[in-house]
Amino acid sequence: MKELIIKSPSFQHNSPIPKKYSCDGEGTNPPITIDGTPKEAKSLALVIDDPDAPNGTFDHWVVWNIPTSTTKIAENSVPGTEGLNSARQQGYMGPCPPSGTHRYFFKVYALDKELNLGAKTTKRDLEKAMQGHIIAKGELIGLYHR
Repeated sequence: MKELIIKSPSFQHNSPIPKKYSCDGEGTNPPITIDGTPKEAKSLALVIDDPDAPNGTFDHWVVWNIPTSTTKIAENSVPGTEGLNSARQQGYMGPCPPSGTHRYFFKVYALDKELNLGAKTTKRDLEKAMQGHIIAKGELIGLYHR
């Protein structure tokens, strides 16, 4: 499988996410860049989750059908079709750990098709729909504590 290079101009891999992008700040999504999308890709998908949440992994953003021409996801933007986060809301939900430092995984997938999914789609639904269609993926990890 090919690798996508996922970066952010706002924080480095395995480094703190600025407060601005959390529940303690503006709560908008941080900008990220995507490099290495294969020519044969038909769409991109993005999942941001926190595996350190006390009740199991918390999904912060679920997005699919992002155009393959996308090399930058701008701050405070909606790059594709949004599904439900773990709070059962559409859209980005900033880091808000109850205690300690949590890891936030920004995962981008290049798919060989566009997905026909509804607005109530969860991360689990998206992962099921992507099975057998991921041709490249990449990951950026940010840290946050309050």
